[in-house]
Amino acid sequence: MKIVALTDIHGQLRFLDQVASILSSADLILLVGDITTFGREEVASQVISAIRQHNAHILAVPGNTDYPEVRDYLKQEGINLHRSHITIEGITFIGLGGALPAPAKTPYEFTEGQLGAFLREASAQLPPDTTKVLVSHQPPQGTLLDIVHSGQHVGSRAVRDFILQEQPLVCFTGHIHESPGIDSLGQTQIINPGPFAYGNYAYAEINGGKLELLEIRSCS
Repeated sequence: MKIVALTDIHGQLRFLDQVASILSSADLILLVGDITTFGREEVASQVISAIRQHNAHILAVPGNTDYPEVRDYLKQEGINLHRSHITIEGITFIGLGGALPAPAKTPYEFTEGQLGAFLREASAQLPPDTTKVLVSHQPPQGTLLDIVHSGQHVGSRAVRDFILQEQPLVCFTGHIHESPGIDSLGQTQIINPGPFAYGNYAYAEINGGKLELLEIRSCS
């Protein structure tokens, strides 16, 4: 399975033409939150419609700068992953939208307790041998991917605990613009490609339940 993950689009599609061919050739497009910047259904619809011109196979979670109406729109379109899971070709994608409270309040924020509950809800009753992929706008705490300019780690303990317990094959994340990279927790590879608003995206290939390729690509 060829996967392209776009995070922190923030309503900016100026790089879309440059990734048209890779989007078209992918088996699945993951949108990892912040589809808009304080936007509602209209803006989210514009973004989704533009991406669908290249590939109709999309799963998405809302980010903290998306209003709850964006979540509702994703549900209406049948592509919402937040607080749920969807299995495609033997791979179960588990979704977590929103983020922890930010210094400047954003529309879709949750506590650590809520994030943990959402993850338990999303993964409930899955067989232990399920091949899992986590799609979480909020990165886990204590990796290379959750460090802000001050040097502080601002990731989620609940997301970290879930990854260490469940060991998904890969976690696609975003949210922290200044910390793109690839890291790991246990056997789980974690990738924050940086904002698609800046021309960055993640590319992965999963075959036979194994992660064969994971990299950050850039249009710039």
